Amino acid sequence: MNNTNHVKCSGGIIMNNKNVAVVNQNHDSWSLPKGHIDPGESRLEAAKREIYEETGIVDLQFIRYLGEYSRYRIGLDGSDDKSELKTIYIFLFHSNQIKLEPKDPNNPEAKWIHYNSVEAILTHPKDKEFYSMEISKLI
Repeated sequence: MNNTNHVKCSGGIIMNNKNVAVVNQNHDSWSLPKGHIDPGESRLEAAKREIYEETGIVDLQFIRYLGEYSRYRIGLDGSDDKSELKTIYIFLFHSNQIKLEPKDPNNPEAKWIHYNSVEAILTHPKDKEFYSMEISKLI
């Protein structure tokens, strides 16, 4: 019996010069800004909304779709929580906005960090793998 809930999420890699926006979730993990796609929302609309909610970025320029990957939700102990399998769609954006102000209380912190340091701060191995593969194509 499989009790895994399958969810669709959307988010992005947001570049600002040589920096990328990363977000802290629930004070215990770091990721690229992303979240669940609401009913009736396109993947791109969801990515823009989630980026705004988790970073406060309003100056957002869409560049292109990067791809998708799947991973389990991060459990409280840092391991995979197999109750939820996410398919995550990632878009590339650019922003000149400097100040990040998260609107979502579950995402208390957002910051710009140099693109070379992003992989080291991301919590989930699948997030690291996708980011590493995509950033190598961009830089």
